[in-house]
Order: sequence, then C-alpha cells, then structure tokens
Amino acid sequence: MSLPPEKASELKQIIHNHLIKMNIHAKIRDVLAETVREDLDPGHSSLSEEDFLRALQCRGIVDDVMKDLHFSKEVPDTELGLQNTPKPATHFIDKDPTKLKKTNMDPARRYLYLQVLGGKAFLEHLQEPEPLPGQVCSTFTLYLHFRNQRFHSKPVPCACEPDLQEGFLLEIHREGLGDGSKMADATTMLSICDPVHLVLIKRDTSSETTLVSSYFLDWRTVLSSPSGKTSVAVELLGVGSECKVTAGVLNMSLDLYPPLSEILSPDIITTQSLERQKTAEKERLFLVYAKQWWREFLEIRQANQSKLVKIFAQDENGVNRPVCSYVRVLRAGRLLESPRQAARFVSLLGLEKAPVVGGGGAGKQEQWCSLLAFLCRNKGDCEDHATLLCSLLLGFGLDAYVCVGTKPKSLAHTWVMTRGTDSTITFWESLTAHRYLHQAIDPDAPPLAPQPRPSYPYRTIGCVFNHRSFLANCQPSDAVELCSFDFHNQSQWKAMSEEAVGSVCSPGSTTSLPPLPPLCGPSLEPSAASNQLELELRYLVVEHRKDLGLATVWDDHLSYVLSSALAAYELERCTGTSCGNEEFQDAVRRAVPDGHTFKGFPIHFLHHNARRAFATCLRSPFCDEIVCCRGDHVRLAVRVRVFAYPESACAVWVMFACKYRSVL
Repeated sequence: MSLPPEKASELKQIIHNHLIKMNIHAKIRDVLAETVREDLDPGHSSLSEEDFLRALQCRGIVDDVMKDLHFSKEVPDTELGLQNTPKPATHFIDKDPTKLKKTNMDPARRYLYLQVLGGKAFLEHLQEPEPLPGQVCSTFTLYLHFRNQRFHSKPVPCACEPDLQEGFLLEIHREGLGDGSKMADATTMLSICDPVHLVLIKRDTSSETTLVSSYFLDWRTVLSSPSGKTSVAVELLGVGSECKVTAGVLNMSLDLYPPLSEILSPDIITTQSLERQKTAEKERLFLVYAKQWWREFLEIRQANQSKLVKIFAQDENGVNRPVCSYVRVLRAGRLLESPRQAARFVSLLGLEKAPVVGGGGAGKQEQWCSLLAFLCRNKGDCEDHATLLCSLLLGFGLDAYVCVGTKPKSLAHTWVMTRGTDSTITFWESLTAHRYLHQAIDPDAPPLAPQPRPSYPYRTIGCVFNHRSFLANCQPSDAVELCSFDFHNQSQWKAMSEEAVGSVCSPGSTTSLPPLPPLCGPSLEPSAASNQLELELRYLVVEHRKDLGLATVWDDHLSYVLSSALAAYELERCTGTSCGNEEFQDAVRRAVPDGHTFKGFPIHFLHHNARRAFATCLRSPFCDEIVCCRGDHVRLAVRVRVFAYPESACAVWVMFACKYRSVL
C-alpha cells in the first residue's frame, strides 16, 4: 500500500515524536554499551547490525516501542468527499480520558509540545490519605487554552504531589493574510505574545468544583534553547483572597517541533520586557484619564457620589482590570443558535459567590473571573454570568451592555441590557434567562395618569458598559424605573472616550489581557445520560417503596407520554413561549382509564446525580405523595430528559407520575 507524500511525512513525524517521547536514543546507547561490554566473544572484532537488533529484541526495546504505538483505522477522506489536506489540531477536547486521541500533524507547521511532568508542594493536601483502588476521591484537572486551542488533562487524585502526567500539542500558526499554512519562524514566534493560560480545577466527591489557580505561562523562553527544549517549574498561586499564597508547583517541559534551525539569544528574549513596559504605560495613562473623568463626574451633582459606578474590577488573581476588558465579542459557531438560547446556556452555569475567609458573611469578596476560569469551574458570580451573556449577545449582533446597579434591599447586582433600533430597552437576567421590557415612568405626569408597572427586579442603575463603551448615569435619580437610556444625551449619561477604553480593552491592545477562549461542544451525550439517570431513579424509587412495604409496578407507556411535556418545558425556558400542552393533556387522558386519577410532578436540575436529585424530589410533599402512592391498581411512571449545552452545562428535567383507581 502506497501513501501520498504528505501522509508519509505525517506518519514519519508521528513515529519520530513517539520515539523522542520514549527517550529511545538513551535506551539504544545503553543497550549498545552493554552489548559491546558483555555479549561479544573475544574473537569478534566488530558488532554486526543483526547482533545489535537481536540485543534490542532480547531486552524488549522493540516490543515497548510497538506496544505504545497505536494506529486506528479511519475512513479515507476521499470516501467522505473531502480533499486530503492536513487539519490543524484546534478546538480539541478529550471527551474520553481513558483513550489517547490521534491528532493530525502538518509537517509544514510549527508545534509546541507542552508536557506536564507532575506536581509538588500542594501543601493543602499534605495530610490527604492515599486513595484505595476504586475509592471515590477529590481530583485535580488541568485546563489549557492557547490561541483558540483548548485541552484538559485526565483527572488525578488530589495529593501533595499529584500525578499530573500529560502532554499537549499546541499549534503555533501565523495570522497574516495567506500565511496560515506557512511555518512560523523564530521572529514570528517572538512576536506572538499570547500566553498559555493554565487553569487548575479541584472536583470533590460530590462533583463540586473549586478554582485552585489561574496562571499565564510565557512559552517563548524555548526559542533561546539550543536543543529546542526547556524545562520550567511553574509556581501556581491561589485565587481571590489567597492570590499571594502558593497553591503548588507544576514541573513542565516545552519542546518545539520541528526545532529551530537558528535559535535566538537569551538577550533577545529578555528584551521582550518592552512589551510589558508598553502595557504598563498604557494602563498608567488610562488610570490618569479615569481619575480625571471620575472627578468631572462627581462635580456634575452631589448625588453622583452614592451611585454604583464601577470602572475597575479585580480578577481571580487579584489584578485590577477595567470592567470593559471582561466583555468581548464572542461567537459560538454552531453551538448556540439564537440570543435566547445563549441566555439559557448562561443561566445553566451555577451561581457561586467568591468565598470570604473569616468574613462571617459581613462583606462580599471582590472577584470577577476570566472567561476560561469561569467556564472550567462551570459556576461563578452574577458578574461572570452577565459579562459572558453580554459577550454572546454582541456576537449575535445586538447592541448589548452590562448594567451595574442594585436589587431590592440595596444588594449589588449586574445584569444585561440590549437596545433595539427602535429604542426598545430589554433587560436580560443572566442568572435565570428571563427578559423584561423597560418602560420609563414619567415623573411629571398627572397623579391619576396610568403609568407602566415594572416587572423587573432591579432598583437602581449606576453605569453600563461593553467592550467599547463605558457610561455613567448622571440623571437626577438612579432608579431604573425613572431612567432614560438615551446614551447620546450627555446630560443623562457621561461617557468615557472610546479611544481611551480601546487603548487598554480592545483585543491585542495590551499583553495583560487574557486571551478569549472559544466555547467547546457539549461533554454529555443526551440520550445516554437520560437513559442512565432514568434507570437509576427507577431503582431508587423501587428501593424507597420497598422500605415502606409497597410494591412497584411501572407503566412504560405513561413514562413515554411524559416526554412531550419535558420537551415543552425546556422549549419554554429557551424561547419564552409555551407550546404542545394540548397534545400532552390529550395523550394523558387516553393513557389514564376512566375512574382513575393521574398525578404528575415535574422538576428541573442543573446536574445529573441521581441520588441528589431523588433526595431533592422527596423534600417536596407533592413528589413524595406520588412516589409513596397507595391505592388500588397503582402504576408509576418516571421520565428524564437531559438537554446538553456547550461546555459541561446541562438542563435536566425529571417528571414523576402515577395513576390509580379512585376509591370513595
């Protein structure tokens, strides 16, 4: 069988990388030295190639190479109607951590092989006992993002020295027009200031996630290495109130493939500190401008001092960044089909406020997360939800802004606002995906004139912002119901210079801005997850009724009929419109005989843990009445629908139902 030249080159590159990873040259040298020293008779004057190959086979070197080198049969591209062109290894997520994925390598491109060689000094887990085989324990997972490529490691047990052993192949591509297929040279790579963003997540035995560390690795030190390989020890710092405390150390190696023909001197690498100096100067000038702008805002009227105007916010590493830098134009590709579906996706990410050590609940810890940390942790505060939703709505072409204000009881809150071309103002609650139409109340109207009644839960608004604009509310009252959102009226809204905002917040303006990661596809297979959760819930119901001395008989047809109701519930959450209720009611009437009673209980979850879900259901008296139903000819039904969304977000709908003969 003959291979086309590009496939042959790709195959050679894969085998070459594999041999380097096994350190095959060192093994061959050891075998050669041992063979010359011990295995040759005194009469032999030279070592033949056959003798040497036999020695390699006897010591198992050849077997080790072939054992770890796997090739999978693939459908030829020509059968799929595709051209035989190399594909870049971007947006790669290993859904099954137990299997190694094969990645196409283009011989004409440059790659950075980042290898994690283990962790140490995670002192929080110093007293952690060694997990027994099969025991459920807390785990560490390392997530990476580099120039639109996302990867994650296999979960490993938490320990003082966690066994994080992973390799990630990162493509270094050029960005010039028509240069995407050309190999990046040393000068080009030196100009790439995008860091490798590392996020370490801890997942406990109840599947709760905790952000351990967020680190930006400058990989360009490898450009000055004579061998094209360098080792680094990365000190991971904590987050939030522990951002100055070391969380642990990761040992890493960086390899360039293919190696550079001409390496750069270390002096050239260190002169890249000019990048940081330029960034620091831009940030200093913006700070000077922001202070002057703030003084002018306070001079407009006395009441402005009490308004909630937020220009800077701390990220997970304790770095103060302009709030506009947390919003970017984010397009979800085929993963999200509409703005309302985007709002539904954001609402499915969990809500968790930053913990305060020893705060006693008296104050709120300041922490706005970078997007990668928020997505990997799968939960965050209302600010994280609002900035993500605003970014997605901007990607769908809407004029969207993040609003900073308060809810009832003067609780600080953020939400999203969009302005229509007809000046319609719509509020989007990022935590629930609810939408509210804003109609301003006219304070000068006659007392008996009808006024719109606000349906939104917001009380005051201090400022709004997106990736290009920052505007502070300088109207006499900051009450939302009285506000006008005519941003062109300078007597109502004081705007920052878009040029000043862009100098520190636009993509590529400074090296301190975290790169924007792409969204990844769902990590769940909806049908399999639905079936598995439904089987587990059936088992729990049977066991629960057995403890009560009750038999359990399932009605499979009634269970299937419940599907349409669950689909309608999710559709209503996405679109805000209800449909399909008539068909469901008609199907239930046909499935329940005359003289029988039907009861149903739907409930919604953001997880697919059967025991947690069942315990929650039993706390409702309505569900408990169904599960523990007694009567004549009792038949039970349960239906589960898991709706998968990007990342690891999911909407889980469960409906318990029963029918029984009514006895008066």
